[in-house]
Amino acid sequence: MKVLIVGNGGREHALAWKIAQSSRVDQVFVAPGNAGTALEGAKVSNVTISATDIAGLVKFASTEKIGLTVIGPEAPLALGVVDAFQDMKLKVFGPTQAAAQLESSKVFCKNLLRQADVPTGDYQVFREADDAMRFIKARFPNEGDRAPVVVKADGLASGKGVVVCKTREDALEAVERIARRREFGTAGNQMIIEERLEGQEASVLAITDGRTIVPLPACQDHKPAFDGDRGPNTGGMGAYCPTPIVDDSMMAWIEEHILVPTVHAMKRNRKPFSGVLYAGLMLTQSGPKVLEYNCRFGDPECQPLIMRLKSDLVDLLEATVDGRLDQIDPPQWDERPSLCVVVASQGYPGEYTKNQIVTGLDAAAQIEDVKVFHAGTKLSGDQVLTDGGRVLGVTAIGSSVSAAKLQAYTAVQKVRWPGSWCRKDISDKALQYVEKKQKEG
Repeated sequence: MKVLIVGNGGREHALAWKIAQSSRVDQVFVAPGNAGTALEGAKVSNVTISATDIAGLVKFASTEKIGLTVIGPEAPLALGVVDAFQDMKLKVFGPTQAAAQLESSKVFCKNLLRQADVPTGDYQVFREADDAMRFIKARFPNEGDRAPVVVKADGLASGKGVVVCKTREDALEAVERIARRREFGTAGNQMIIEERLEGQEASVLAITDGRTIVPLPACQDHKPAFDGDRGPNTGGMGAYCPTPIVDDSMMAWIEEHILVPTVHAMKRNRKPFSGVLYAGLMLTQSGPKVLEYNCRFGDPECQPLIMRLKSDLVDLLEATVDGRLDQIDPPQWDERPSLCVVVASQGYPGEYTKNQIVTGLDAAAQIEDVKVFHAGTKLSGDQVLTDGGRVLGVTAIGSSVSAAKLQAYTAVQKVRWPGSWCRKDISDKALQYVEKKQKEG
């Protein structure tokens, strides 16, 4: 079988690496891919087709007789790539354009959560900056007032269209950025102002064919740029899996009260969901609440998940597309935890330079139980150059979270380019949580 993977990030490199291990797969194409996928081995090759060139992707899949196409990022899903493949009777993993609104429109998502009685934060929807500012000023009448709200652009903004606010001025500035200055373009045509939930965040991904739901082990992402969860939001600076803050009983609760009602509500709305349903959760004192949904494997959550998966990923994806998830064995997982550290370009998530030479990749690859997944890279001759804000996802597996962390950061120290940086505290929350539980007895 030939498989096509659409996208060029760390998630797509991880998917290509795992799918190439399947005995059922002869060749893996990645469109457009990155330096990591280009160097992955004889089974994997890049195709110079943009992830949003839907006509080009469909034509390639038809010509090459691709047996399964896997859509990585959100942009092509929002543009209807799955619908286009289905129209040509081509097998494709991912939700339709209508179902992908769970991610591509935060207004659609919040309204569906309310309709399905899924726990989430209170919110208001606004189209005009003036209306949103009046709402903020009415609720927080004095300058310097605490304003524990989150202001979100409705549409896709690469994980950056969410502004967590502390004061009235923060909230007014967020509205200004989204609705007046249009920093996130048309994503700001509508916006949401919602209550800021307190607690630890967790990512629960599930694979569903619209009827059967297969939850994957819970992960914890690290969205803020800097140690201690400080600084601006990013696409994710690292993740580990599994997270001890989601135990088996909580996972069962999440499935019953969050995942199942969402899938049923989508079906009732005639937008049946098939693919990866990714719930970004806040674990509040009153229980888990949905912050947002994504409609694809997370990046960087995909990397530690894939490192732990022992089953054939192709079997799982194909059963989803065929609507027979209930007929296959549940996926098997390595019991050891895994961890991914994102190494980024100087300036990210703001302006950053490209075309820096990356060194030390071979040395990092030689460290036991480590895999360096490429995200924002490209090849120039035999040199790997930076080509994005998040450049590498250095991923390790170990006997404990601490062991995985040590391996990952040992490998991180090997890779270099001018201005490269990373968070130093990926997974520390897990260690702190376990220590706290042990003290509580």
